Amino acid sequence: MKIYPKDVAGKVRCWAKEAAGDVPCDVVIACREYETWFLAAVESLRGKYGIGLDAVVPEDPESKRDAKGVLEEFMPPDRAYSETGDQPGMSNAFDMGLAYRRNRSFRKFVKTIGDILAQMNLAMQPWPPTQWRHGGSAP
Repeated sequence: MKIYPKDVAGKVRCWAKEAAGDVPCDVVIACREYETWFLAAVESLRGKYGIGLDAVVPEDPESKRDAKGVLEEFMPPDRAYSETGDQPGMSNAFDMGLAYRRNRSFRKFVKTIGDILAQMNLAMQPWPPTQWRHGGSAP
């Protein structure tokens, strides 16, 4: 039986909403691995965190199994990807616009952030940023 991220998220969402009470919350789970979001925008990580200058986005990055291993393929042989060491910095550095255009679960995450902000009367306009949807550089 195949387990889908949306099904796991649905179960966790019920628990989270009960625990959160009146505080808006939701749950989004990256398809396969969180690192598929980095793969979708790997060009923006070139020269950082051991990612080589020749790294190119794999075809359909969200479908990659072992995204951590795929990231390591872009690193020198003596360098390993570390969730605790690399994930925070990569999360800060990757091009979210590229990830938004190339990764469905990241788009779901972005939409959910917008929905929660709207519930809290903190909606950002436009959301997501126009350049994320159509390409181009950030303001």
